Amino acid sequence: MIRSELIQKIADENPQLYQRDVERIVNTFFEEITAALSRGDRVELRGFGAFSVKRRDARVGRNPRTGEAVSVEEKCVPFFKTGKLLRDRLNGKEG
Repeated sequence: MIRSELIQKIADENPQLYQRDVERIVNTFFEEITAALSRGDRVELRGFGAFSVKRRDARVGRNPRTGEAVSVEEKCVPFFKTGKLLRDRLNGKEG
């Protein structure tokens, strides 16, 4: 599902809301998660999962075409860990 599909689904299920308001809500939701992660905070959505940031150390990698050694800088990457409720639903254990 992409963002526009999510917005349309929420708008369809809530006819009392204008689509532009639903779009603003969804965009604000994602912007807040992004802002929290950029500050290094953790974002937990109970039953769904938790977003956090992990730091990857600098290392020496390889260019897959040439095999040449390449220096890869330290970087931060987003990390998502599923919540128990989501894991159970994905594995057919309705809880």
